[in-house]
Formats: sequence, structure tokens, C-alpha cells
Amino acid sequence: MFRLGLLAAAVWAVAASFACAAPLEVYGRLPNIERVAISPDGSALCIVWTDGAQRRLIVQTAADHKLIGAFDVGAAKIRSVQWAGNDHVILTSSRTGTIMGVDAARAEWRIAFDLNLKTKKLHGLLGDTAEALNVVIDAPEVRVVDGKPVVYLQGVHFEQHQGVNTLYRINLDSDASKQVEVGFEGARDWVLDPDGVAISQLVFNDRSGKWTLKQKINGLWRDTKSPTLDETPDMLGLGRDGHSILMRELKDGEADLREVSPDGTWGAPLRLQEADEVIFDPVRHNLIGYYALVGDRGHYTFFDPADQALWDGVAAAYPNQGVELMSWSDDHRKMVVRVDSATEGVAFAVVNLDTRQAAWLGGEYEKIGPMDVAPVKPVKFKAADGLELSGYLTAPRGKDLKSLPLIVFPHGGPAARDDLGFDWWAQAMASRGYAVLQVNFRGSDGYGWKFLSAGFGEWGRKMQTDISDGVAVLAKNGIVDPHRVCIAGGSYGGYAALAGVTVQNGLYRCAASYGGVTALRDLLNDIADRDRWRGERYEEPALRLR
Repeated sequence: MFRLGLLAAAVWAVAASFACAAPLEVYGRLPNIERVAISPDGSALCIVWTDGAQRRLIVQTAADHKLIGAFDVGAAKIRSVQWAGNDHVILTSSRTGTIMGVDAARAEWRIAFDLNLKTKKLHGLLGDTAEALNVVIDAPEVRVVDGKPVVYLQGVHFEQHQGVNTLYRINLDSDASKQVEVGFEGARDWVLDPDGVAISQLVFNDRSGKWTLKQKINGLWRDTKSPTLDETPDMLGLGRDGHSILMRELKDGEADLREVSPDGTWGAPLRLQEADEVIFDPVRHNLIGYYALVGDRGHYTFFDPADQALWDGVAAAYPNQGVELMSWSDDHRKMVVRVDSATEGVAFAVVNLDTRQAAWLGGEYEKIGPMDVAPVKPVKFKAADGLELSGYLTAPRGKDLKSLPLIVFPHGGPAARDDLGFDWWAQAMASRGYAVLQVNFRGSDGYGWKFLSAGFGEWGRKMQTDISDGVAVLAKNGIVDPHRVCIAGGSYGGYAALAGVTVQNGLYRCAASYGGVTALRDLLNDIADRDRWRGERYEEPALRLR
């Protein structure tokens, strides 16, 4: 059953009436609310609602949660949801498979749809293109042209039997496609100006392994020179002025953000304090701020003091909780936020800055309430060689921190990190009486280049002992029983779990590896092949007609 519009206070009150833990399977299910997007005028919401493996789009009013429409989309994964004006919702979904007649590996292919709220119909896009596929390469871009919303899609057009990244324009009145730009061979991405005109494309030459930024200057495509474009770049969108191009480049492992002016001049690095995510204005599409995970909590920084004041007021309404901006209206006055509480779990709220009110939309997990959420706290310790390390301890609710059985969950990546937010895996184990330790060992992301590079060559070595050093500290303090410790993880975490009972034989009572790395030589060869033929950034398969 699909139930939305519940006030979180009511949800939590009902959940709190149950003394026993929730069934284990509710932690492992997909979140009930996966995505929420607010309309440009702030009047309506589109919610991706999941019931098991089946998904539904729920469109309702933002103020009083009245249902506008509900649309089944089946088991397809929803990768993005965005409004195009107030009457259309554009979504992309993905499925894994092969395409008949195309020489490409089995992969996850994405398709875009237009949900017309006037006709209540869902229509696939790019299905009318000649010599092309109906798959999309990147998330759709929405622009307002002549007062009407227009959607731009990156698709695949075949030139002499070779697939080329091609830009299409979608007329939302008819969902008809029009080809507006054909990319150069090796084109990977585009940037559009506020009027929907393509002003740059990023090109990778798979023979030379070189990247090129091409800009449209005086109506002609020209190469833009950069001394650092040999490493993997990203073209993120428009810079702060709405005319420059925002580039992210890797240099000695550090990510630099730079703005490239319309005449091809590269600006100095912006130095945005290790920004994890950049934020663009929903109307002008220019860079207006960024998000960075600083310590244990994320922080938003906006360049406009007015935007910063608005956000600071919203965040202050949820003290000691993680607050994430999910979507906002064109005027920034209405927004959807995701609130992550260390004691009550995760829920979504709709904030109206005009009325200075916020209303709970519902919990991310419908059947997990405060009594099912175990407390999480940061832990800090030193590795055997003196390196400062940190991580998180999830303790069973209502139990003393004394001689607890422990499960260690090393994260994947390994250039990733754990944070203070809700972790369904850790919470599931804590609900069964286990303490859970998650260590951000050397080689983890988010602590600077020096810390990340300290993990080079340390698989099964210091990256491994960093984890067990954390266990030793907990055992020394009497928090966990060193004779009842297991280790489990996925991807690199799976490798660490297997290494924990082989390289470190005797420390752990058991281990579980989910999709863990077991053949390092094969992994390195696969990465080298991918980088050589497709470029490090590009994740879509190379396309060729059979």
C-alpha cells in the first residue's frame, strides 16, 4: 500500500509504541521514499515511492499533500527526477542488458520519459530519432526558451556505424525530438548556456589517451588549451557568472575547480575547501554554492549572503541533525530537505520560507521509527604507527557499552568514507544486539590527499591493521569482547573481510564478503583496459553497430 503525507510526529509516535525491534528485513528493503523533487513554483512534489522492488511516481500538492496523480513505473531503477515547468516531470530509469544489433557489452542503459501532468500520460523520449538509439548518456537538462520549458538530452546517433554523443532538443507539447548538435568523435559531455545553446563539449581521444575541451567561440568549435587537462577532467556546468564553464580536474590526486571564460581563458583554482558537490541555480543554472563534508557533518556554503542566511535558518531548525537540500523552487523560497537524526532515523520535510513553516512528508523507511534506530557516535584513535584515525560506533539501543559482541564493517572504495548518517546495514546488526565499528582507514576519501595517498600499496597491510587497531581500542576500553568479533563488507570492504581471516588469522571469529575483490591482478588489468579504451571518466559503453 502507498501511504504519503503523514506527519513525521505521528509516524514516530506510532513507531515508538513498539518495544521490540523491527523485523530484520525492513532494514534491508529499499527506502520507501527514494527521491523527491519540488516544482519550479513550489506548489507540487514528485516523489519516487518504492514498495519492495516496485516503484511508483506520486505527484501531490506541497502544501496539503493532496494527490494529483500516481503512476506505476515497475521495477526499473529511477536515476533522476526533475521538473520541466510546472506541468511536466522528466525522469530517467535504467535497466541492465544488451541492445540488439549494437556492438556493446552488457551494461546499464538509461531511458528518459516525460510525465505530462495535464494528460496524465508517461511517454518515452528519443523514440522518434533516426539512425539513433533511445538511450540517454547523461541526466536531462531543462531550459526555458521563449517562455516555455524545453528538455535537452544527450543521445547516441550513428555516424558511419559509430555511435556519437549527440545533443537533442525535446518539444514537450509533442515530445518530438530534434537533433541540435552532433559531437566530435569521442565527445563525452556537453554544457549548455541558460538559453539552451551548446557552448562546450569534452572530448576523449582513445588512441592518444588525451582529453580536449572544445568551446564554441564566435560560432565555431575551437580547442581550449589547458596545461593540466592530461588527467581526468569533469565538465560540471556553468561557472559563477553564468557564462564560463566550470571544470573539475585532478592534479596529483587533488580536485581543482576552475572556471573557463568564453574566450578560453582558464581561471585560477577556486579552492572551495574540498567541495563534494556543487550547487547550481535552478533558473540561471550558474554555480551558486557547494556542499562539503567537514568532519562528521556536511556543510553548505552559498556565495550570495541571502542564500546563505536562508539555508542557515533552515539548518538551525534541525539542531544536531544532518540536513540535506534535495530540491528547491525557482525563487529558493520553498524546498525539500532530508533530515538525518542520530536518534530518530531519516525523514523528509517540506520547508516554506514565506510562511516560516515546515511539514514532515514522511520517513525514508516507512517501518523504521525511533525505537528501531541505534545511537551512532564518532570515535577517534591512533593507529599503531601513530596516524590519527576516526570512525563510527553504532551501539545496540538500551544496552550498556560493556563487553558487546562486535561486527566490523570496512567501507568499499577504498577511496570513499563512512559518515555519521543512517546506515541500514549497521542499524540492522545493532538491532540484533551487536555493536558495529566503521573505520575510515588510511586511503579513505574526505581527509585530504596526504591521508588518501597513505593507503597506496597498503591493501592487506596498514589499511588492514588500521581497522583492527580500532577493534583493539574498543576492547581495551572494555566496550567490546575481543573474542566475539566478526568482519564483513562489500567491494573493497569484502576484500578487507577476507584479509581479516587470512592475512590476520586469529583476530576475527567469522567473515562475510559481498562482491569482494579477490583477484587483484585481474582488477588492475581490467581498470587499465577500461582507462585505455574509454577514458577514466566515461562510464557508458562504446557503441558500434554490428
